[in-house]
Amino acid sequence: MSAEGENCKCPLKSFFNMSISVARAHLLFWPVVIVGIIADLWSKSAVFKWLDTLDFPCYSIINGFFQFVLVENRGAAWGIAAGRTNPLIIISAVAMVIVFGVFLFNRKPQGVVVFSLALFAAGICGNLYDRIFNNGKVRDFLDFYYGDWHFPAFNIADSMLTVAVAILILATIFGDKHDSPSTPDPM
Repeated sequence: MSAEGENCKCPLKSFFNMSISVARAHLLFWPVVIVGIIADLWSKSAVFKWLDTLDFPCYSIINGFFQFVLVENRGAAWGIAAGRTNPLIIISAVAMVIVFGVFLFNRKPQGVVVFSLALFAAGICGNLYDRIFNNGKVRDFLDFYYGDWHFPAFNIADSMLTVAVAILILATIFGDKHDSPSTPDPM
């Protein structure tokens, strides 16, 4: 790498490479997980209870663009694997164990990675709760649409999962590339 590249002070690069202590990682991770799960489960419960009292289970927030709806998804994203409750529960449980394992065994945590892992954990837990305690159905209520076209309804847990993926993609793009110890430096 050139001397010019080594001296680059890109704010995104600094942000995505910011290391934190293991103690601070726990102070970031656990509150995000807990608040995320609470926000997801509370929003599902509140919106479903409220919409269930209306004559038509739909409420427009922004006419022609965004509404609350009652949708129970028996599959994963976009209804994939619909009706395959047990495999979806197993996949979610394994994913949750992996996320918690990656977090707990990381001895050099980076803040953005810890935050994204917390969002993953909260999103997985929120939807897993629904699968286990709502007859295999995940409650979705956020509906973005234009005319007759509707993006598949989703929930707060799905949003957290999407944001977590986006953060990890950005961290991969803007983060430092670490060579393994056995790889010699080309310069």
